[in-house]
Amino acid sequence: MYVRFWGTRGSLPASATARQIREKISRAIRSFRSQDLATDEEIEAFIDRDLPFAVRGGYGGNTACVEIGGGEGFVLCDAGTGIRDFGNAFLHSGKGGSPAVFHLFLSHLHWDHIQGFPFFTPAYLPNQEIHIYGGHADIEQAFERQQGPPFFPVPFRALRATIVFHTLDPERPRRIAGFAVRMFRQKHPGGSYGYSFVREGKKIVYSTDMEHRTEAGEEDYPFIDLFRDADLLIFDAQYPLADAIGSKENWGHSSNLLGVELAVRAGVKRLCLFHSEPTWEDEALDRFLAETRDYLKSHAPSSPLRIDVAYDGLEIAL
Repeated sequence: MYVRFWGTRGSLPASATARQIREKISRAIRSFRSQDLATDEEIEAFIDRDLPFAVRGGYGGNTACVEIGGGEGFVLCDAGTGIRDFGNAFLHSGKGGSPAVFHLFLSHLHWDHIQGFPFFTPAYLPNQEIHIYGGHADIEQAFERQQGPPFFPVPFRALRATIVFHTLDPERPRRIAGFAVRMFRQKHPGGSYGYSFVREGKKIVYSTDMEHRTEAGEEDYPFIDLFRDADLLIFDAQYPLADAIGSKENWGHSSNLLGVELAVRAGVKRLCLFHSEPTWEDEALDRFLAETRDYLKSHAPSSPLRIDVAYDGLEIAL
């Protein structure tokens, strides 16, 4: 199994500006001046060893789309703008001319989680099959509306792929695409759903757009069992704790520190902070990650939990 992140921002896409790119180049050159790097190999090693991630790379700007590999066909969580890049990669891989089956699991219908679908090229090809799953009863209508006038020039009914919608019951686990799939309800304006995917003893939990409140500290908090022993927990951490319990309370998102506490209690092996605040630049997300890891050291110093902030292009093998 593997997970590949195609879109990781929350709320709306966030592209890099010319100023941000210039600042990265400036910082890299200043770091380079003190080095004696004679070969390309030495330069590459210096970049990987000495430059912070915010300088040598970046967290990306696509909204939510996560690929879960190792099953049957292609499994995706959410259809934010990242699904466009996934679709293009699929076509460029040489598989675009062959029939394929895509399984798309939706957390909810807010626009940042479906806005990439009109640009998902496989949906325009007649030899592709797309299954769309979720807990909301009006998924098909939402997809049709966002491609209706005056919002988009190509109507949903013009798509040539075979597209089938499935409304799942959170009380009924399913076997889909080679995974044991469980959907669970979450607290978010309009409602949202998380998913766990289990295959061959490995467990991935996708839980975005969920607001954990004071009840998260209770001993019998149900999300502890939902997250229990996950090899990877993809967790909504759009806000620092002060925002989550202050000015942005009831906005439907959670904090990095609650993610750490829940992951430690549930015995999670790896925590990936997701749905990143779109107004934060790469340097701010680097600090956010460092602060989260420091909190783990103080909160549970013996914990083996590994923590990352998701970025577009990150791949995790399990």
